[in-house]
Amino acid sequence: MASNSARPRRAASRWERRLASGAAAGALTLTGVVALTAPAHAAQGTFAYVANFYADAVTVVDTSTNTVSRTIEVGNSPAGVAVDPADTHAYVTNYDDETVSVIDTATDAVTRTIGVGRNPLGVAFTPSGARAYVANSGEETVSVIDTATDTVTATVEVGGSPNSVAVSPSGATVYVTNNYGSTVSVIDTATDAVTATVPVGNAPSGVAVSPSGAVAYVANNSSDDSVSVIDTATRAVTATIPVGTGPHGVSFAPSGATAYVTDRGGDDVRVIDTATHAVTATVPVGADPAKVEVDPAGTAAYVSNVVDGTVSVIDTSSNTVTATIGGFSGPYGIAFVSPPSQVPADVDVDLAAQPHLSLLVPYLSYTLTARHTGPGAVSSATVTAKLPPGASATALAPGCTAAGTTVTCVYGAIAQNASAHKTFRVPLHLLSLGPIKVTGQRTASSPSDPNPANDKASVTCNALSVVLVTCP
Repeated sequence: MASNSARPRRAASRWERRLASGAAAGALTLTGVVALTAPAHAAQGTFAYVANFYADAVTVVDTSTNTVSRTIEVGNSPAGVAVDPADTHAYVTNYDDETVSVIDTATDAVTRTIGVGRNPLGVAFTPSGARAYVANSGEETVSVIDTATDTVTATVEVGGSPNSVAVSPSGATVYVTNNYGSTVSVIDTATDAVTATVPVGNAPSGVAVSPSGAVAYVANNSSDDSVSVIDTATRAVTATIPVGTGPHGVSFAPSGATAYVTDRGGDDVRVIDTATHAVTATVPVGADPAKVEVDPAGTAAYVSNVVDGTVSVIDTSSNTVTATIGGFSGPYGIAFVSPPSQVPADVDVDLAAQPHLSLLVPYLSYTLTARHTGPGAVSSATVTAKLPPGASATALAPGCTAAGTTVTCVYGAIAQNASAHKTFRVPLHLLSLGPIKVTGQRTASSPSDPNPANDKASVTCNALSVVLVTCP
């Protein structure tokens, strides 16, 4: 099948793609899904981005409900999709445009279009997200994109019709399947030079590196009908696994114990035990399954069925299809955007006191400080101050309330390395003689606080009389 094995099986003309695009739009309308004017998934769960080769669009799937939430117009014949490690941008290869569309996942808007080589297919990010590697199947090259500037900074010559790319967990190595050459090119990311060429089976298409980085699985799409297992240390094939008819896409579970391979000829997905390199299950899916990707939680594998225009969802615990999502047009590449994780933020509490003495209204003024020392972004914090028995608080700052001998102050967002202050007064009277101790303590904050050791602060003033008070 040569280089076309990595694109939907049948090469459609431009008018056929336009017709398919119209049909896909009709299907979306009929199923009650409409294009939203703003992303429906901000700060929610995991979403799958699916490239529609025949519709020139990317479909966003809410994986919590397995329903389509939005479609995003990109370039001509989108094929590969990758999401950066920060989950902020999706890169989409446009096969017929020689471009990559950059989608801002917060807004689902295309923010930039990057020119690359002919017929780009696979795309993958380094673990740092600093670079993306794009396989240009029409010219035997890989484009290296600097993601800070979204410009191509290097072009690496590889083998015939490069299809897929995978980056090692360390970020040191990139593996590229050469569909015409029946080889895998190994690129050193430090130099962006090919340091090894590994012979595999006929017409390799998909490639994935295990989470441990110890092996790479390569799907050989043509007559071999197999998966080659490359030892990444020796850069040699150490096992060959028979897999159906026309294996194409491959993906590891996050645990690394299992791999999933699409069988385009058998309309199924083969499940491989990576410890034994043996197929342990065969899961029927839709017609012409191309790509498979396991979600970040490892609970489901999503499969793009090109001819059916569907995506099958496989429960990885039972290896059964639990959902079939429709409304696609030539679905191919799949990638996931995870919900934003909350980075802990340390809130340091300080308390200071100052006497204000006069014969009429002597009092102590207190400043209760919440200081943000990082690394996450503080959205809110609550600090309480405990007063001595019989004391009361007055002149409370906005955001503070008093109940008996407890003052509660609520703070809004605090920038990193910045402080927010709240003040209140404690009037002095004849019964205030002796030590006056007030303690402030963080009682709540968002996100979580990783360092409780600095959550409390106390200050003790000493009153010899209502007009003779000392504070540290």
